[in-house]
Amino acid sequence: MDAKTLILLALQFAIMGTVFTYGLEATRDDLLYVVRRPGLLVRSLLSVLVIVPLVIVGCIYFLELPQPTAVVLTALAISPVPPLLPQKQKKAGGVAPYGLGLLVVLALVSIVTVPLSIKFFNWLFAQPVAMAPGAITQIVLKMIIAPLAVGMLVARFAPQAVPRLLAPVRRIATLLLFAGALVLLAGTWRVTLAATGQWTVVAIVCFVLAGLLIGHWMGGPQPEHASVLALSSASRHPAIALAMAAGNFPNEQFAPTLLLYLILCTILAIPYVKWQRSRAAQSTLTP
Repeated sequence: MDAKTLILLALQFAIMGTVFTYGLEATRDDLLYVVRRPGLLVRSLLSVLVIVPLVIVGCIYFLELPQPTAVVLTALAISPVPPLLPQKQKKAGGVAPYGLGLLVVLALVSIVTVPLSIKFFNWLFAQPVAMAPGAITQIVLKMIIAPLAVGMLVARFAPQAVPRLLAPVRRIATLLLFAGALVLLAGTWRVTLAATGQWTVVAIVCFVLAGLLIGHWMGGPQPEHASVLALSSASRHPAIALAMAAGNFPNEQFAPTLLLYLILCTILAIPYVKWQRSRAAQSTLTP
């Protein structure tokens, strides 16, 4: 087993561990939060799965992007949100049940929407992309549904174990995530830096900022909904994107571009999260 495989395993275990901790605290009402609000559900799906991907279509059409950038952006645009979002959304003043419920809904609908989106992009552009529905289902089940369900089962049948598991598992998952990301960055920083040219940074920034703006607007008048949908629209699941890109173009290096997206997405989200937190603090102080 080489170093790259170990790093990817560490990142996968970090994601699954984090989702498991969400399951330890989740309830059935949390999972059904967005389903019970049809208007919010429709706006959420439109923002994440329709409007933001159309922004990517514009970037690919009008900018002369290198093939790795175009393929990564295409894969990211049609992938569901990453499972680390609910914690970020909570920091931005969002409603935790909405973030968790939206995560599950997007994960499930991605089994259908990803193949349909692939057909649309193949019709629009000359570079064919393919991904078997079974591969998408496997990633969704392994990375999101299974660990979430296990966490909820533990909370249901062994509630006394929840306090003992929650903090250690979350701490280990965070450590694995940062360690894996740092090692990956240390090994690819030169290639990642080289990937910043040819409109790549501009396209990624447009992707993230458009996601934040569109999601915030589509989230509706409630700030706690707006922050959740903004971060959901700006972020995508890196595992599905990497699997799709590498499976179609095995001779290309996509990890540097994907890592650059993750770095820029994190940096650009920080001011938005701080702004939403300050708004939430001011609203609590206002009589």
